[in-house]
Amino acid sequence: MFKYGIDQLTVDKVMAIANGKLKAIVCEETVKKVNVCRHKVETMASGATAVYGINTGFGPLCDVQITPEQTNKLQENLLITHAVGVGNPIDRELSKLMMICKVHALCQGFSGVRLELIERIIYFIENDLLPVVPEQGSVGASGDLAPLSHLFLPLFGEGEFWNGGIIEPAKIGLANHNLELLVLQAKEGLGLINGTQFILAHAITGLHKMKYLLDLADVSGAMSLEGFQGGASPFKKELHKIRPFKGNLKVAKRMRMLLKDSQNLKNHFECPRVQDPYSMRCIPQVHGASRNTYYHLKELAEIEMNSVTDNPIILSDTEAISGGNFHGQPLAMALDYASIAASELGNISDRRCYLLLEGKYGLPRLLTNAGGLNSGFMIPQYTTAALVTENKSLCFPPSADSIPTSLGQEDHVSMGSISGRQFNQILGNIEKILAIELMYAAQAMEFRRPNTFSKIIEENFKIIRSKVAKLEDDRILKDDIYAMIELVKNKSLIVK
Repeated sequence: MFKYGIDQLTVDKVMAIANGKLKAIVCEETVKKVNVCRHKVETMASGATAVYGINTGFGPLCDVQITPEQTNKLQENLLITHAVGVGNPIDRELSKLMMICKVHALCQGFSGVRLELIERIIYFIENDLLPVVPEQGSVGASGDLAPLSHLFLPLFGEGEFWNGGIIEPAKIGLANHNLELLVLQAKEGLGLINGTQFILAHAITGLHKMKYLLDLADVSGAMSLEGFQGGASPFKKELHKIRPFKGNLKVAKRMRMLLKDSQNLKNHFECPRVQDPYSMRCIPQVHGASRNTYYHLKELAEIEMNSVTDNPIILSDTEAISGGNFHGQPLAMALDYASIAASELGNISDRRCYLLLEGKYGLPRLLTNAGGLNSGFMIPQYTTAALVTENKSLCFPPSADSIPTSLGQEDHVSMGSISGRQFNQILGNIEKILAIELMYAAQAMEFRRPNTFSKIIEENFKIIRSKVAKLEDDRILKDDIYAMIELVKNKSLIVK
């Protein structure tokens, strides 16, 4: 049981709530915090003192005071005017993650929204009543204004919901669930759309995916090393203890585990080869650096998902601080760093693919004994090369850019929403690159038989062969590649 506003969210807990594996509730303590803060907002809204976003306009119109009678319309107008996103809808899972993170932030007791509003969003989460949110339009500064506006328009009957694979008007979805329209009140519109939940949802999704891909990259590297019949000495504990980066130590340990009791490597112990190329020998240093980046982003994302990122922050009956907790820079920069780290997993994987094609150390050229008439595995490496270059182009850091908005009131923005989207695009390409490397590695291992490999590598070899047969003569490889990608996406391969 997870208590909104009280317990600490983690990447795993957010995913578990989204998947229905962890029940999340608003407990009595949270109810009290929410109600106390709401009372403070109502006091300010009815007062004569101008308080930003409660009885004033927004952005450059913060100097225009609003009467109590106009307050509700002001909040509704805020969402209507800010719902200007464009592009394809984001994945439905992202919409749910955004709502989970927003509920947790609102339940901290500093945003001033009504309990009724929070309970309605929780109903959406628990009943898969998921709003349609366009992927483009946020500059990641006053929060993710456009995507969050689209996310919460359905509260009062505007916008759209998903219904299976189709999109329908929000009013139809609400009617199907016998839900009345909500009327937004003072501060509620601002509390809903100020925040970094779009950036954060992309970070969570990316971290969840990257965790498996980091482990899988070690597996594909180990299988390629077995096919290449490389050396295991670069993974010795003693070597990495004298340069003890956390990620490097982890990868070196995993490589020792993945290669343990390999007859193939034991039979090659007296190899005259002095060194392997870097893409084999430096797996702990390269994969480890990507892991270090993963740890950093995970730490920051988990701070963010337990933070309050709207504006203004309600501190007392008379004090509402108009600060900048909505600014996405802390995550934007880390997401750009993580994009580079993810991209490098593909870069080194492609190099290992190329090594296996060269025809060295007992392997036939292009991993086929019938070269000439057959091209073997020549061409899938073209695909990995193309994906690697695409990832490099996606590594330009959006957080290095800023275009002023809101008549200069928002004169420095994070562009973190673009960072989050690029990070996940890169990870999608990594799934494809590693899938092709695993296919190559399995083919290379065929030429090392009758040698056997470690237990975990033999198990993964069997999984691969259950979907993709050994290549004897040329055939259309598209189906094989897609089968491998499906294995990766479904996390079918054993990583530990």
